[in-house]
Amino acid sequence: MNTFVAELPLPARVRPQTPMTDEELFRFCAANETLRVERDANGELILMSPPGLEGSGSNAGITAALFMWALEDGRGKVFDATGGFTLPDGSMRIPDGAWVSWPRWNALPRTERKRFGCVVPEFVIELRSETDSLRELKAKMRMWIGNGVELGWLVDPKRKVVEIYRPDEQPEIRDQPTSVQGDGPVAGFELVMARVWG
Repeated sequence: MNTFVAELPLPARVRPQTPMTDEELFRFCAANETLRVERDANGELILMSPPGLEGSGSNAGITAALFMWALEDGRGKVFDATGGFTLPDGSMRIPDGAWVSWPRWNALPRTERKRFGCVVPEFVIELRSETDSLRELKAKMRMWIGNGVELGWLVDPKRKVVEIYRPDEQPEIRDQPTSVQGDGPVAGFELVMARVWG
């Protein structure tokens, strides 16, 4: 790992002197695999540490529920917090969970599937961790919607709140729900919140 990167307090934002190409970003992420790295629309890198065990366990519960539903539903593919999406605004972002329909996935060239593919998920979930700024996560949710995501959930275990984002609407706030039901692209999906709050 680059010594400069290793000494940064995380989370951190770094602006490279020259914007990284997609290939350079992929190599940088591979060389710093202990970090979670994203790139915003301005080319700035966002460096984050992995979540702790509690956050990892909550995220596993979310991803498992989405994966099991998608297997039964059969209309799309699920991604966890290790896959990056290159978005129309030029950013490369990583949601904690995502769902992409088979038509979108199948339209993606095979070479891009091995990297940070240029595809917009129809549905994303972001899970607030101990080190996440709520203000920045809300901005990230608006970014997802602005890039074409049809439905996004911001799950906040600290407040026991789920914020639901849709295009052209104000976020819908669910306070201490026992479960949240999907609609639109993920109609039929239900997330039981005990998997997250527990």
